[in-house]
Amino acid sequence: MIKSMTGYGRAAGIADGMTVTVEIKSVNHRFYEFSARVPRGYSFLEEKLKSFVQQRVSRGKVECFVQIENEETQDGVVSINESLAAGYYAAIQQLCETYGLKASDNVELLASHPDIFNVKKPPADEDKIWNAVRGVAQEALDSFIRMRQIEGEKLKADVLSRAQAILDDVSFVEARSPQTVMEYNEKLKARLKELLGDAAVDEQRLLTEAAIYADKIAVAEETVRLRSHIDQLHAFFEAAEPVGRKLDFLVQEINREANTIGSKASDIDIAKHVINIKSEVEKIREQIQNIE
Repeated sequence: MIKSMTGYGRAAGIADGMTVTVEIKSVNHRFYEFSARVPRGYSFLEEKLKSFVQQRVSRGKVECFVQIENEETQDGVVSINESLAAGYYAAIQQLCETYGLKASDNVELLASHPDIFNVKKPPADEDKIWNAVRGVAQEALDSFIRMRQIEGEKLKADVLSRAQAILDDVSFVEARSPQTVMEYNEKLKARLKELLGDAAVDEQRLLTEAAIYADKIAVAEETVRLRSHIDQLHAFFEAAEPVGRKLDFLVQEINREANTIGSKASDIDIAKHVINIKSEVEKIREQIQNIE
């Protein structure tokens, strides 16, 4: 299924005493680029999330935001840096003696220095945390993919409608091209009669000139290839795997055929339809930049 590279998904849930919120969003990018913002102390989640998302996303600049709130507090072990505390205490006592201040135990003053106290928390259970985050991330990713698919279907419908418009213009070019040869032949005859008067016109020479002109403006090969490219465009849209890069290359080929037809066209009506083709090709090019 065709997917857009633009998407957004969000989910929240509670697991193992943790409230987890995950948001995923993406914009266009030539390749897969991933970045994550996770709470401090949970940096191990970044690589896991990158691999997790990449299983279902092949292109796009993806950003993932994770919030974790622990409902179950983990007891920490508080220890005292005794040598540092002794240093602070000695300095305070010296201040009291020097300036005649009232001596006290100065417990509150010592407690105001957080570097005296060391708080050690038990190591985080990474597997437990990842399992909690993964479940919520799965819901967010599902929502994210659904949005990409919906946008992808809109892009597909737009591109195919423009492809049909191109085929309509190609049909006109195919029908009009032989007529221009006949018109050229008639104009050539009229011009020769004007110049030669009653003198005989060399019919063989006329046929030769018409044949040269017809070969010069012939676009049958280009229109056949162009139709083939449009057929391939339809086939790509039915593929299961991402086809954004293939579509980009295919549109370049379609544009090349249109340019060749335009360079050969000597008829104003054909030229107008070639302009229409090139206009639709550019609009298709813009749209497929959004396709994964």
